[in-house]
Amino acid sequence: MKSARREIVAAVLAVVLVAAAFTVPHLDLGIVTPLINSTPRQIEMFAQTAPIFGWWNAHVGWGTVPAIAIGLATALWGPAVAQRLPWRAVPWVTWATSCAWAFSLAMVDGWARGFARRLETTNEYLRQVPSVTDIPYALRSFSSRILDFQPDSWITHVSGHPPGALLTFVWLDRIGLSGGAWAGLLCLLVGSSAAAAIVLTVRTLSGDDLARRAAPFVAVAPTAIWIAVSADGYFAGVAAWGLALLALAVRGTTRLSLLAGAGAGLLLGWGIFLNYGLGLIALPAVAVLIAARDVRSALRGLVPAVVAALAVVGVFALAGFWWFDGYVLVQQRYWQGIAMNRPFQYWAWANFASVVCAVGLGTVAGVSRAFDRQLIRKRNGLNLLVLGALLAIVLADLSMLSKAEVERIWLPYTVWLTAAGALLPARSHRWWLGANVIGALVLNHVILTNW
Repeated sequence: MKSARREIVAAVLAVVLVAAAFTVPHLDLGIVTPLINSTPRQIEMFAQTAPIFGWWNAHVGWGTVPAIAIGLATALWGPAVAQRLPWRAVPWVTWATSCAWAFSLAMVDGWARGFARRLETTNEYLRQVPSVTDIPYALRSFSSRILDFQPDSWITHVSGHPPGALLTFVWLDRIGLSGGAWAGLLCLLVGSSAAAAIVLTVRTLSGDDLARRAAPFVAVAPTAIWIAVSADGYFAGVAAWGLALLALAVRGTTRLSLLAGAGAGLLLGWGIFLNYGLGLIALPAVAVLIAARDVRSALRGLVPAVVAALAVVGVFALAGFWWFDGYVLVQQRYWQGIAMNRPFQYWAWANFASVVCAVGLGTVAGVSRAFDRQLIRKRNGLNLLVLGALLAIVLADLSMLSKAEVERIWLPYTVWLTAAGALLPARSHRWWLGANVIGALVLNHVILTNW
């Protein structure tokens, strides 16, 4: 009864936070004066529907009926199906459901606006791709082009990320898969695969039961709104599989530990060259290591992972890009742009309202149970992973380098929070899943999200 009260209180506080975040920008309060005093055009640029980056536009589309059907079916029958399926089928069904859910939500905005041309208009990597005619030179000169107000400066998103992000779409173009539809397919498939990686990780660290209970929550998480339409979905998928392999490394046999650890290092090493913010993935990774059976098991996975990650860093260094140089310069570039007009006094707390919108009230209720001291002492992997992801989000917020748009920027961390629904009593799963699905559907149909 006490835990149920805690879940309800957490959900109510989350609703109050979201309501405040949507209301405050329209009030004449000193803390948001810079936002309110902006022109209408500037307000649109800085998130007209703050704290969500988008525009008010009630609409339906081709994806409406499939999205409702997938969400409703998962909420009603997902928990039972997850319990009955053979384990080998659980990650695949979770991935397939997550993929269909994300695609349906994208299609609410239509094929062109919602998917095929979405990344062409919002993903600046695709606009930069034609300018990359010499990849080695692009890498050698990458840091020198980060700062703005130069003739050859990278456009905003390219300058704001390490070269791995741009290289991904350049390589995609080089093999003949150019354009927004192929880029969207990559983000959709890799991003939605995070759901499978999460349930696999939870099973490895916390057992079969919690993994099955988590599956429906990660399959139809509201985070899917941004999975299929932003490169951050791709980043989230890469990071999720890196953590999944690390979990297998610390819990597997000696041979499996070496292979899985090396794979984890390669993916996590590649991840920090996709997004500077993925440096904070070290916190969930530490959570995985703490959940290992003993120090020897943790080291058995950690050592090959570190070696492989350093190899990735070394390859980029030899190619002419040093990660730390880029990170220092990107902070300067950040303050050259619209960050100066986004008041931290508002976004410092409104960012968390964006997180609530991205994960759903069911996830918030589950997160309230992640602080169980007894389970933490037992080093339950799911609890530790949720806390690691939360800590990464808090540090990202305090860095002042994430003001607005965090519903997509923090996808590598928020996708892990969605697994917290597994910590809720089984009898309440349908209700909390329903809350997540309804929240995602309302948000996606009332707001035309920029991403």
